[in-house]
Amino acid sequence: MPELPEVAGLTAFLGKQLLGAAVTRVQIVSFAVLKTADPPFSGLEGRVVTGVRRFGKFVSLDADGLSFVFHLARAGWIRFTDAPSDIRLKMGQGHIAARLSFSGTAGPRGLDLTEAGTKKGMAVYVVRDPHDVPGIAALGPDPFSPGFDVDTLAGILGSSPQQVKGLLRSQSVIAGIGNAYSDEILHAAKISPFAIAKTLDRDAVQLLYDAIHSILGTALQEAHGKAPNELKDTKRSHMRVHGRTGEACPVCGDTVREVSFANTALQYCPTCQTKGKILADRRTSRFLK
Repeated sequence: MPELPEVAGLTAFLGKQLLGAAVTRVQIVSFAVLKTADPPFSGLEGRVVTGVRRFGKFVSLDADGLSFVFHLARAGWIRFTDAPSDIRLKMGQGHIAARLSFSGTAGPRGLDLTEAGTKKGMAVYVVRDPHDVPGIAALGPDPFSPGFDVDTLAGILGSSPQQVKGLLRSQSVIAGIGNAYSDEILHAAKISPFAIAKTLDRDAVQLLYDAIHSILGTALQEAHGKAPNELKDTKRSHMRVHGRTGEACPVCGDTVREVSFANTALQYCPTCQTKGKILADRRTSRFLK
């Protein structure tokens, strides 16, 4: 799933390519992807792109008073071209969920939203204001917003009985962090994914705050200027524990371990994060406390 750094990279790329271009055609190809009916998606056609913004993991293409907002979910991505096809797509066929065509001084542009797999989660909204999207309205603070300081994080953690891994992934608590970067952040902070948020002392909170900014900040720099077809590989190449089950931790050399859930998994280093304790895999036993 694309997270804050990749979505920021996509936002910057689309802004560079589409700012000032007119929307010439919008095709909704997936039956389930469009979540709004008023205003109609056809109302975007003929409008000029005035901005591209990120809200957590959402991207908003703003066009003369309307916004085309999308969330890529687990298996979504974008495909961009400067040679768009004029073919009208058939509903419900293939991996394309939506197709937008543009025309500007730099020539034609085309944007496909694609989604692989059978479990569809991508969402598209056409709204007058991005904050009309329920998911955006419910977002917690962005880690790079001016008001997000260590005291803000301490307040969030101190009032929560939730495990810190789940808390970091909650978009209504902190916007933009998902499964991959929460693994990386907790590894950098040397905190167990199952630590209870409110039990973290001030030193641990500071380490977590610093890790959020160092891990996401580095990833943002790496994603900047990258085309969409390069962003996924860039993300994977910089992961230290996420997706590295069975490999050596680059910090201490211990074996990276995994805990699996029904639809996801987390990775961690026992030496760096749990004082050598192996967290039991939920598929076969209860968690170790």
